[in-house]
This record gives sequence, structure tokens and C-alpha cells, in this order.
Amino acid sequence: MKITDLSKVEKVPMTMEGAKGASKQIPLGQADGVPAYTLRVFTIEPGGHTPYHGHPFEHMNYIIEGEGALVDAEGRQQPVRKGDFALVLPDEVHQYRNTAADRPLVMICLVPKDYE
Repeated sequence: MKITDLSKVEKVPMTMEGAKGASKQIPLGQADGVPAYTLRVFTIEPGGHTPYHGHPFEHMNYIIEGEGALVDAEGRQQPVRKGDFALVLPDEVHQYRNTAADRPLVMICLVPKDYE
């Protein structure tokens, strides 16, 4: 078993092309011996976003703090806020945007460990 304090996990800026004002933390991942999934936490600053991207596996998200939008390949935005869960299916092109002017959007993102 392992317990991790998120405040002690290194926060790394996202460098993927198309990302703006977003950073990633990995509180539970391959280094911890996870057998199947990596748990990541993304922080997106006001005005920031993840890149439009897709991947061949599903991922599941939980909004810890803030509000924003989950954007699909056609640019349609679905609002998300603290307490919401979201599922992105394999190969769905998507982007998360922070729509708040005064606070970060923080979310948990669960993906297969090999994508870490």
C-alpha cells in the first residue's frame, strides 16, 4: 500500500504542442509499481488549456477544483465543474479548457500506465 500527499508531488509544465498554462503531477504511477493505470493530476490555469489530442484508449477524469469545458473535435464545449466525472473514449479528440478567470481547473486523469 502507498499513501501520497499531492502537495509533495512534483508539478511539471505540460510541453505538448498546443498546451497553455497546464501542468501535470503523477501521484501514483509506474515508479510506484502500479499494475495497470497511472493516476495523474492536471492543473490548468485561468485562460489555459490542454492540447487537442486523442489516443487509442479511454481515460477517465474527475474534477477536483474549478470549472471549465471539455471540448470535442468539432469544437463543441461541455461544461465541467468541481465534482464532475468525465469519460473520453478511445480515439476521441478532446481538449480541456479552464473557463474561470480567477482560479485553476484541477482534475484527476486515469490512463493506462504505458501512456504515462
